[in-house]
Order: sequence, then C-alpha cells, then structure tokens
Amino acid sequence: MMDVYDQNTRRRVMQRIRKTNTKPELRVRSVLHRMGYRFRLYRSDLPGNPDIVLPKYRVAVLVHGCFWHQHSCSLGKLPKSNRSYWVPKLTGNCVRDGQTKKALSAAGWKVVTVWECEVTTDDCVRQLLEARLKLYSPKLGNPNATKRSLSP
Repeated sequence: MMDVYDQNTRRRVMQRIRKTNTKPELRVRSVLHRMGYRFRLYRSDLPGNPDIVLPKYRVAVLVHGCFWHQHSCSLGKLPKSNRSYWVPKLTGNCVRDGQTKKALSAAGWKVVTVWECEVTTDDCVRQLLEARLKLYSPKLGNPNATKRSLSP
C-alpha cells in the first residue's frame, strides 16, 4: 500500500510527534498535582528517564503511548504498510521498556505504568493512580495523610 503523503509531508508529520509533554502526560501530571503529590520530570540520573518521579515515595511513573509501546488495546495496532520498518522499531521499544523497568526495580524504585488509552478523563486518571499507588503503600493513596497537623 502506498503512503498517502509525499516524503516531505510524511517527514513533517513524524517530526511533530512529541517525546515529552504529551497530552496524556500533562493530564497525569495535573491530576497528581491536584492529589497533593510533588514530583520531578524526566530524571536523567535514573534508567530510561522516567516521565514522572515521586522521589519521596521512590515511585517512577511511565506514561506510555499505546501505539509506540504496543499496548494490547485498539490503539496499539501495527500499521498495515511498511511492516519491515515498524515491527523491529516497535519491538525494540517494548524490549527497552522491559529493560528500563528491570533497571528501575533493581535500583529500588517502584514502577507504575499508565497507558494512553487509560487517560480519558481526570476522574479515570485519579481512580487509576489511587489504585496503582496504593499497591505500594497505603500512604500513597492519600499523600496528605503523611503531612503533620499544624494544630497542637
């Protein structure tokens, strides 16, 4: 099947795909902030430069695009054209994801993966984060529970 774009147009389209500050990432960050968590972005001293890092809890949040990281949902389908290019590229992404998770775990970090298809509304994101963060510690479900009270 022929590409519907000429080479220059395809190049411009592909160049506009972001690596950081994607819409799903921005939504997850916004919800985390409203939940009371404080975090760092793209820590280069950690394996794989995690998208969001909660240093206080030693949790790394990876926000994955379903297509680029081959999630098993409808958004994660392989393209029908140019498979000789896409299969090795996307397989390599998945292999690298696995290596990143292992390296983070070996360094003592907990890893939470959030998929693009799960980030539909703020309420969905909040419920998802509460559930996944509670797996590691009851304190993570409510960050305000760890704060000291100002009253005597």
